[in-house]
Amino acid sequence: MSEALVEVRDLVKHFPIRKGIIFTKQVGAVQAVDGVSFDVMRGETLGLVGESGCGKSTTARLMTKLIEPTSGSMKWEGREIAGLSRREMVPLRREMQMIFQDPYSSLNPRKTVGTIIAEPFKIHGIGDDGPQRKKQVQELMERVGLNPEHYNRLPHEFSGGQRQRIGVARAIALKPKLIVADEPVSALDVSIQAQVLNLLRELQRDLGLTIVFIAHDLSVVKHMCDRIAVMYLGKVVELASSEELYSHPRHPYTGALLSAVPVPDPRLARQKQRQVLGGDVPSPTNPPNACRFHTRCPKFVEGHCNVEEPQLDKKGGGGGLAACHYPLSDDEVARRVPTAAA
Repeated sequence: MSEALVEVRDLVKHFPIRKGIIFTKQVGAVQAVDGVSFDVMRGETLGLVGESGCGKSTTARLMTKLIEPTSGSMKWEGREIAGLSRREMVPLRREMQMIFQDPYSSLNPRKTVGTIIAEPFKIHGIGDDGPQRKKQVQELMERVGLNPEHYNRLPHEFSGGQRQRIGVARAIALKPKLIVADEPVSALDVSIQAQVLNLLRELQRDLGLTIVFIAHDLSVVKHMCDRIAVMYLGKVVELASSEELYSHPRHPYTGALLSAVPVPDPRLARQKQRQVLGGDVPSPTNPPNACRFHTRCPKFVEGHCNVEEPQLDKKGGGGGLAACHYPLSDDEVARRVPTAAA
């Protein structure tokens, strides 16, 4: 069994809401991440999925220490990093890198591509700023499918897919152990998405990368990830292997998400029972008590789901975890995900 590269326990991030101009006071907090726990095993791809505003991107930024947690524990190769200062984090920055969602805003428009990709070498004092560094950068460009002769071009001279490849080249420059990809293909055309995804899989195989992959598209996550964590309103509600989650989801929220995925087989599509959730996602400034999904859950039980918070533990015969008092039965799974029964 692989060892854990990252261990996250009870991670919390609350953004304060302040009122006033001169004498400000806190009047509330946005509970973006509230008690998230999971491990990222060395060499795997862990997916984070969920609706907009569920805390996926905040979790990614907490893992890479781009923002500080309100509370909780984060261990990197067994070492606690939640309380480390910026200076203490510098050596670890080489080992964890991030690919951002928007390839248009994540690159400095005033710098050439060569300068952008060389920035990690400059910041960490690796090599000399001369022909050797230029050669390294051009090798990285070629590695991600860019023309090395375009070294002196500016970002606006590249397409969206090419810009994201520039971001990938910058992320792998220092040969990190962990890549956090925050919806890296959501801003790209569908025809380009597959190319970037295949590039990430190829780099993972060749460089031994561990990847945390954030996405909305469930078919993309299934293609990319070994395990998947489903988030809802700042909580992880289900964590299972990709195969198990797509064939036998246990949390009603996961079942609703999968029921909305189009099925290419017309016969199976006719069998599928679409689970439409009522209402909207509650505000993270005032989330529901106990189970946060109970206000939209078709299996809600008064006096239980809204009183006692469910724990993330095993449900059913598989190895997956779900935070639900009344997980989906096999029959309910078959109706929502007909491919599971086919």
